[in-house]
Amino acid sequence: MSSDLWLRGCERLAAELPEQQFNTWIRPLAPELRAAGPGDTVEVVAVQVPNRFKLDWIRSQYAGRIEHALSEVAGHPVRLELTLAPRAEPLPGAAERSPANSGPANAASLLGAALERPNGAPPLTAGPAANPRGTNPAPAATTHRLNTALTFDTLVAGRANQMARTAALHVAGAPGQMYNPLFIYGGVGLGKTHLVHAVGNALLKDNPQARVLYLHAEQFISDVVKNYQRKTFDELKAKYHSLDLLLIDDVQFFAGKDRTQEEFFNAFEALLTKRAHIIMTSDTYPKGLVDIDERLTSRFDAGLTVAIEPPELEMRVAILMRKAAAEHTEMPEDVAFFIAKNVRANVRELEGALRKVLAYSRFSHKDINIALAREALKDLLSIQNRQIGVENIQKTVADFYKIKVADMYSKKRPASIARPRQIAMYLAKDMTKKSLPEIGELFGGRDHTTVLHAVRKIGAERSTNPELNQQLHVLEQTLKG
Repeated sequence: MSSDLWLRGCERLAAELPEQQFNTWIRPLAPELRAAGPGDTVEVVAVQVPNRFKLDWIRSQYAGRIEHALSEVAGHPVRLELTLAPRAEPLPGAAERSPANSGPANAASLLGAALERPNGAPPLTAGPAANPRGTNPAPAATTHRLNTALTFDTLVAGRANQMARTAALHVAGAPGQMYNPLFIYGGVGLGKTHLVHAVGNALLKDNPQARVLYLHAEQFISDVVKNYQRKTFDELKAKYHSLDLLLIDDVQFFAGKDRTQEEFFNAFEALLTKRAHIIMTSDTYPKGLVDIDERLTSRFDAGLTVAIEPPELEMRVAILMRKAAAEHTEMPEDVAFFIAKNVRANVRELEGALRKVLAYSRFSHKDINIALAREALKDLLSIQNRQIGVENIQKTVADFYKIKVADMYSKKRPASIARPRQIAMYLAKDMTKKSLPEIGELFGGRDHTTVLHAVRKIGAERSTNPELNQQLHVLEQTLKG
């Protein structure tokens, strides 16, 4: 079999797939075409993939489509065989290759030279131009500050983190090419930090020479202050501008710190120019950040912004089962459901509840069951069972949206007031035992149908609007105290 089959198959895929998808996932593949063996009934196209993240993604998202395209152009069945490429040893004195351009050279040159787009379009390029980064030695293993236990394998996947996890896998498989910068936002304890560590660990596993750094925003602030005092900003630039991957947590801490924002802007621009990747986390979406220069927030929003939401019940159960197994303890499923139903806020609180149950079981020498879990978590359950007042909800929502509490009872209808009022009604119905007529009375004598409309409207929007869902999550956390 000649390489013509692969080229014609790729030509068809290039016409069917979005250009960025094709350039990222299909173009860099390294085919090893071979004829059917004695025991084979179909021809085989063996393709090497540079790392396991790309292999898993291509297998799940594109393998069937590639096989179909190859079979169509061949006129007979063709089987795709994906394998992990062995890591090549660098030649002595050879320049290091950028993680963003670590695709197989033979596939890139083959396609770049021969593959043309349909309908007379110009030839497809071999992807983004290589970015020479010199041959500076990689940092010592301890300087990346990554927690090696936080990987994609130890992250429980679910609907709440599906989009963020998928984007992170894209970045891990093709750093510098897509979703740059990647901005992940969500409430405390939802797994943002786990996800950014997972990307860093994946990249280092695939390319140990990559320059990766994880840090909290406060550490960057501290570095700026230290270098400002010493007048050593060249050192600051040398440290941050030479990275291949910068992972930075809680960028909202930059608020009000002008010099820090200026230095981060410079580092940000330098890294993007050299096609290094930046992943940031925050407690809110870029446009919601306060006291941060608009130059920065616009750049934060220029790549891909994704939310991590509070985990749904099934995901909370899976997390509990996984964490218990890591502690070499068997967690009965009914107990996991009991804990998950009563601890809904975030993963951190879920882990805390699990530790209490496991410790209570060990100290009392009793098996884990629902009765034991109820006893171990009695303080937490008693706090949750305390009734939250409608008045408290009104005040909390008014403070959050910067309106007057009196606006909750007024007849004013501008969106800046009506929207928070509807949100307060929704929370009152969800978090108190008040009936619809009682809630309406507490909101200025409104009819119960007005309250029902607000509850249904906000509830429906919450499931489709990540920004609103995040705001409601913050309000619920505040009210639970």
